[in-house]
Amino acid sequence: MASCAPGAAFLIVATTRPETMLGDVAVAVHPDDARYQHLVGQRVVLPLTHRKIPIIADESVDPEFGTGCVKITPAHDFNDYQIWLRNKDKYNLPIFSIFTLDAKIINDDVRASVTQDFKNVAEREPEVIIGKTGSQPLAIDIGIPREYYGLDRYVAREKVLANLQDQGLITEVKMHKLMVPRCGRTGAVVEPMLTDQWFVKMDTLAKSALDVVTRGEIKFVPENWTTTYNQWLNNIQDWCVSRQLWWGHRIPAWYDSEGNAYVGRSKEEARAKYNQTLLERMRAGVKVAPSELRQDEDVLDTWFSSALWPFSTLGWPADNPALRLYLPSSVMVTGFDIIFFWVARMVMLTLPFTGKVPFREVYITGLVRDGEGQKMSKSKGNILDPLDLIDGIGLDALVEKRTSNLMNPKQAQAIAAATRRQFSNGIPAFGTDAVRFTFASLASHGRDIKFDLSRCDGYRNFCNKLWNATRFVLMNCDGKDTGIDETLPIELSAADRWIVSRLQRAEAEAHQAFRDYRFDNFSRSIYEFVWDEYCDWYVEFAKVQLGGQGAQGHASSEPRQRATRRTLTRVLETMLRLAHPVIPFITEELWQKVAPLAGKTGPSVMLARYPEPQPEKIDERAEEDITLLKELTNACRTLRSEMNVAPSQKLPLLIQGSPARLAPFVPYLTALARLSEVVIVEGALPAAGAPVSIVGEYRLMLKIEVNMSAERERLLKERLRLEGEIAKAQAKLGNAGFVERAPPLIVAQEKERLARFAATLDKITEQLQKLS
Repeated sequence: MASCAPGAAFLIVATTRPETMLGDVAVAVHPDDARYQHLVGQRVVLPLTHRKIPIIADESVDPEFGTGCVKITPAHDFNDYQIWLRNKDKYNLPIFSIFTLDAKIINDDVRASVTQDFKNVAEREPEVIIGKTGSQPLAIDIGIPREYYGLDRYVAREKVLANLQDQGLITEVKMHKLMVPRCGRTGAVVEPMLTDQWFVKMDTLAKSALDVVTRGEIKFVPENWTTTYNQWLNNIQDWCVSRQLWWGHRIPAWYDSEGNAYVGRSKEEARAKYNQTLLERMRAGVKVAPSELRQDEDVLDTWFSSALWPFSTLGWPADNPALRLYLPSSVMVTGFDIIFFWVARMVMLTLPFTGKVPFREVYITGLVRDGEGQKMSKSKGNILDPLDLIDGIGLDALVEKRTSNLMNPKQAQAIAAATRRQFSNGIPAFGTDAVRFTFASLASHGRDIKFDLSRCDGYRNFCNKLWNATRFVLMNCDGKDTGIDETLPIELSAADRWIVSRLQRAEAEAHQAFRDYRFDNFSRSIYEFVWDEYCDWYVEFAKVQLGGQGAQGHASSEPRQRATRRTLTRVLETMLRLAHPVIPFITEELWQKVAPLAGKTGPSVMLARYPEPQPEKIDERAEEDITLLKELTNACRTLRSEMNVAPSQKLPLLIQGSPARLAPFVPYLTALARLSEVVIVEGALPAAGAPVSIVGEYRLMLKIEVNMSAERERLLKERLRLEGEIAKAQAKLGNAGFVERAPPLIVAQEKERLARFAATLDKITEQLQKLS
């Protein structure tokens, strides 16, 4: 495009939508652009329409872009509309639409839907709502030639270009790639268009909503979302609340035959306002005729209606107990993507109507994405229905579900192939509790939650583990003395005191997790305590104690066994109450059977008091003892594994250390490490050639005949194999092409293989050093 020199008889502008020239109202230049400063305020003739439009100055114009001249079509371009708002009064600029709602050029019989006054462009601005005013001009009023009447926008585009070409008014045509807005449902190009809408004036409302967060009356969790909230409200624009839908709260505005609007809570109230206006006009000598009132056909924006939810659901505006009790509520749980759609608007509307904030805290969850981090959507075919995770679904039914009612049916084949590849056997039934536990465990304070189906499998196994542990407790405690009679003596072991102590810590962690809205931490605490400590360790200790073995190998006394049964049942009952919020169904079922054994009664675990930590029951000495016992047991198991000892083979263990410290552990070590005997040696261990494990100040050795040469040869072969596997994995991961092109899941699996091989190689190297 060529610049226009001073004195030129025309200006050159560029456009990607030539048909909108019919609706131009000005040409804008930058106020500091020396090429056009002398032209500002003058008028030019708009081609084809022969209307005269002004040359205006606006700082938003980029002098370096194109010729530095911009055509202004405020009814059909968002940026042009803003320029019009800034300059409409100074240059007396009109505004009008040239399209009908079906994107055809208006004619003298069919006006556009807009009702802005063509002659008087001044806009009324009441405090809260900007209403509809004026009337839309006919095509003849704005100079649209008859040959364009009723043409589709794209047909009109070609005709405008042809006519401009015929008149010699096109200097250059260039290919230009640009972003075109399209409707998500139909794919049709969306045409920016001036239409009559109702707006809510936001500046006062936004300030109040900002102030309550600044004062700490509302807090966001995580706190960083406060920034998102503040940024939106600090840059807010007036809110368009008109929607052209068939459902919703209909806008409470009625119009007379002249287009004047009357807002009221009912038609009767609007009619009363109309009658008053009519009377005042008649008294002023204006000849008027009464007319029927017509209600606006638009409905309120869904988010406007939703913003009323905190108080409209509680019987507002009538004062009542529910409104006083539940407003404000304690917490609002929602996703980060609707902080401004819903959260901010609830705050803005609840404050002026009730004088209260709608809630005290806002907990922002993450979005659940698929295993590769993609947002779940129908069009991508990667949605997982929670009901299918709970009840299970076959492969064919899953494919049918994912490929039906697609917006783009052409994607069905690709979605079906991906589904068959990812879920070759369909989705198994995980049950409600396992699915709930999975999502709770993923609820960290981050934006995205990558959903992994294998996590559901892991938490289903957890539920099975809890069920089996309860069966063990019922088999060994039902119908027996579980210590309900507090007058009978009990003899608590270190293991009993340890699990009770650990329970107090788990309860404290659970309470802290709830306070922090860290449901992932809550889930982890429950999982680790139930599986790792109660099921994996304490139940095994209890088997030893109930089996008749006490300290130093003596038979367990009745007080010792009573204490064991009491600890088993009371810790399990408390554990079920503790886990109930995240796995409600299995805990309810089991609690009904376990509670009586622990001396608890009640119709439901839901109504039982939630566990509170008792710091006085924390026993650090017992925790130290059991920590050492666990380390010794694990060391024995590792020695067996390294020496390839069959699980059924029992071996003697030699352990160097203090007999007084180690003797209480002997019954547990014998059972848990599958030993034939435990010999405590105060001096040095014998030089038997067997591998030795060191735990703190203690040395452990399994008494087994070892063919040193054969074992060394076996370990050397295994080391060579592992080194080869590591080299192959490192070569793959070192290949940039593999890392960039392979699916992220495959790359992650390869990294996991490399880490596993490296860890095993370290153990083999350690064993070789021991044999040397």
